Amino acid sequence: MKLIWFVNFMFILYCVKGDEQNHKYEDKEEVLLWMNTVGPYHNRQETYKYFSLPFCHGQKAEISHYHESLADAIQGVELEYSGIDIDFTVDMPRSKVCEMDVNEEIFQSLKYAVDNHYWYQMYIDDLPIWGIIGEIDNAKDYYIWTHKKFDIGYNFNQIVDVNLTSESKTKLSVGSKLSFTYEVKWKPSTVKFSNRYEKYLDPNFFQHRIHWFSIFNSFMMVIFLVGLVSMILMRTLRKDYARYSKEDELDDMERDLGDEYGWKQVHGDVFRGASYPMFFSSLIGTGYHLTFVGFLVIVSTIIGDLYTERGSILTTCIFVYAATAPVNGYFGGSLYSRQSGKGWIRQMIFSTAMFPMMVCGTVFLINFVAIYYRASRAIPFTSMLSVAAICIFVILPLNLIGTVLGRNISGNPDYPCRVNTVPRPIPEKKWFMEPIMIIILGGILPFGSIFIEMYFIFTSFWAYKVYFVFGFMFLVFFILIVVTMCVTIVCTYFLLNAEDYRWQWTSFLSAGSTAVYVYLYSFYYFFFKTKMYGFFQTTFYFGYMALFSVSLGIMCGTLGYIGASLFVKKIYSTVKID
Repeated sequence: MKLIWFVNFMFILYCVKGDEQNHKYEDKEEVLLWMNTVGPYHNRQETYKYFSLPFCHGQKAEISHYHESLADAIQGVELEYSGIDIDFTVDMPRSKVCEMDVNEEIFQSLKYAVDNHYWYQMYIDDLPIWGIIGEIDNAKDYYIWTHKKFDIGYNFNQIVDVNLTSESKTKLSVGSKLSFTYEVKWKPSTVKFSNRYEKYLDPNFFQHRIHWFSIFNSFMMVIFLVGLVSMILMRTLRKDYARYSKEDELDDMERDLGDEYGWKQVHGDVFRGASYPMFFSSLIGTGYHLTFVGFLVIVSTIIGDLYTERGSILTTCIFVYAATAPVNGYFGGSLYSRQSGKGWIRQMIFSTAMFPMMVCGTVFLINFVAIYYRASRAIPFTSMLSVAAICIFVILPLNLIGTVLGRNISGNPDYPCRVNTVPRPIPEKKWFMEPIMIIILGGILPFGSIFIEMYFIFTSFWAYKVYFVFGFMFLVFFILIVVTMCVTIVCTYFLLNAEDYRWQWTSFLSAGSTAVYVYLYSFYYFFFKTKMYGFFQTTFYFGYMALFSVSLGIMCGTLGYIGASLFVKKIYSTVKID
C-alpha cells in the first residue's frame, strides 16, 4: 500500500507541474523561441518536426530537445530551440539567423512544402505563433518568406502578446541563396496576463445564434421527454396497476381464463442476470468511470480555464481518469456480484484493462502510420511505458479497492421480485418491438440533442479553432444525460410490455447506438466540411473518431442502463407479486 500511495503521489506531482518558466522576466533576461512543428494547413494533425524541412538553426547555442509533459508527447509537441537570440524588452534590429545554398534536394523539399500550403508553429512564453513557409505567384514561381518580424507586447514583467509578420519574399530556385533574418520589437501593453489568451478565441464562431438555438432546442426536447416519461409513470402505469389489481381479486380459474399480458407477466425473469455478465458489468463500470471523468474535466476546465495552457486538458484527463479508477471497480464489481459472478478478480482485471487496451490498441496502430511518415504524432516508446506504468501501478490498485468496496457495500441482490429457475419463453411480437429495432431507433434523439455541439467540437479539434465554451459543453452534457435516460426508459417500457425481459443489453445498446450516429456524422464532416487529404490524415481522423465514438457509446449505454434499471426497480417494487 505504501508503494501504491508513493506512485500516486509522484504521478500527481508529474501531472500538476507547470511550465518550467514562471512567465516572469527581468530586463534583458533571455526569452526562448521554441520551434514546434510544420505541416499542411488542411491536415492539422499531420505534423512534422520543424527542422525536418531544410531550415537552418540560429547561431546561438542549442538547448536540448525535450517534451515538457506526457500530454505534450502524446499530442505530438516537438519543441526544439530555434537558436534565435531574444532578450526581454530589448529591441533587436534586422539580424541574420543563417543562410544556405539551395541545391536540388533542398529545392524539392521546400517546393513540396509550398505546394501543400505548409504552415509552421512556434512558441514564445507558451504563446503559440503560426506562420506560412511560402507561396506561389501567378507565374508558378515559388517564393519563401525569409524574414520574421516579432512584435511582442509586455505588461510589467510578463509577456502578454506576440505577433509574427512574415516578410522578404525570396524566389526559390536551384543555386539560389536563402538568407533568413529576424527582428524583434517590444511594446508595452495594457493587456492583463490572465487575458492574454483571448486573442486566440473566436467568440463569433462559438457563440453564434445557431449555438444558442441548439441549446434551446435541446432543452425543449428534454422537457418533452421528461413529460413523456412522467405520463408513462403517472397515467399508463396507473392503468396497468388498476388492471393487475383487479386480476389479483379473481380466483385462479378466472385468472387463467383471463387475457394476461403486459410487463407484470415477466416479473419472474426481469431481474435475471444479463448474458455475458463479466463483459456487461465491465462495460457498466467503465461507463460510470467515463461519465465521472467527463463531468470532472468539464468542471475543472470551466473553473481553471485549462484551454489556455498547452496540454493542460489532456494532462487533467489522464490524472482524473487515474484518480477516479475506484468508480470503475465499485460499480462494475458490485453489479457483477449482484449477478452472482464468481470470478471477481478476473472481472476486476478485465474492467481495468478493457478501456486502456482499446485506447492503446487504436493509438498503437495509428502510431505505425505516424512512424512510417516520420510525423511528430508518433508517440515515443518512453511515453508508452509511462502510460503502462500508470495503468499497472495506479489504476489497477485503485480499481481493486473500488471492487472490494462495491462487493461488500452493494454486492448483494436487492431485487423486489425473485427470479424464476426456468426462463419464461419470449412471445412473438411485431417487428418494430424487436430489440434490434429498439436499439437502432434508441440513439436518434440523444444524437439529435448533441449533433450541433459535435460540429463545434470537431471544428476545434480538426481545424484551427480553440474550444473555450465549456459552459455550453456542460449544458449539453446534462441534456445528453437526461435525454438518454428518458429515451431508454420509454424503450424499456415498450420492451417489457411486449413481455420481453431482455432489457439490460437492450437498454445499454439502444442508448449506446448514439455513438453509431456520431461516427456516421464524422464521415459527413470529413467529406463535406473539411479539405483533409492523404492516407496519414485519413487514418488519424477515422481512427480517433472511432475511439471517441466507442467511448461516447460506452458512456451513453451506461446512462441508459442506469435510467432503465431505476425504472424497472420502481415499477416492480410497487406491484403485488404472488
